[in-house]
Amino acid sequence: MVNTQPTVRLGMLTPSSNSVLEPVTARLLANQPRISAHFARLRVTQIGLSTAALDQFDQAPMLDAAALLADARVAAIVWNGTAGAWLGFANDTALSAAITQRTGVPASTSTLAFRDLFRRRRIRRVGLVTPYTGDVQARIQANWQADGLDCSAERHLGLSENFSFAEADEAEIAGMVRAVAAAGVEAAAIVCTNLPGAALAPALEAELGIPVYDSVAVSLWKAMDLAGLDTAAITGWGSVFAGA
Repeated sequence: MVNTQPTVRLGMLTPSSNSVLEPVTARLLANQPRISAHFARLRVTQIGLSTAALDQFDQAPMLDAAALLADARVAAIVWNGTAGAWLGFANDTALSAAITQRTGVPASTSTLAFRDLFRRRRIRRVGLVTPYTGDVQARIQANWQADGLDCSAERHLGLSENFSFAEADEAEIAGMVRAVAAAGVEAAAIVCTNLPGAALAPALEAELGIPVYDSVAVSLWKAMDLAGLDTAAITGWGSVFAGA
């Protein structure tokens, strides 16, 4: 018998030098034959607070890329990058609204997805794990603190080349998660969609007794949520996909 249930397509705006989020998203959706992810790339190569680095995240190219994704009749569009963590929540709120205005498609970002997840699950003390430099990390902490999130427990790798994030050692990432967990946080957040952390979450959650939320997984969680899909259908990847 032919299954006539329609495929739900999810659109992802992707940093150009990112090599983690696409294959990981595919793995997350491997057992979901009626959900597909579609990607549009935007040039992002360096992460920092210089004018040149910040200009990579101008709205105009993002809106053009989102319009191309909308041609595929996606049910949601997510900026699958964490720039809003240092640019600020207001930046990503405006971007999401602009994408929806341009395309008519519900939209969000990785950073807003983290905030939504924390709010739904009443999490305030977050262990912040990133590959970024100290000044970027401090900006994230300040932005999240202003929104009521305590990110004083943190670890970062001190890197600025976006491509290099994907080459981070999984054991080192796990070590950073363990370090912030030791500070008594309610959850650990691996913030960067080019850091290979998603596959580590289930074992670390079992070991540490706290949720471990990876950016790629959180972004997919939000895209599915926007599309009205049951996130609990994704199993084996940690608590991020559990019910509300």
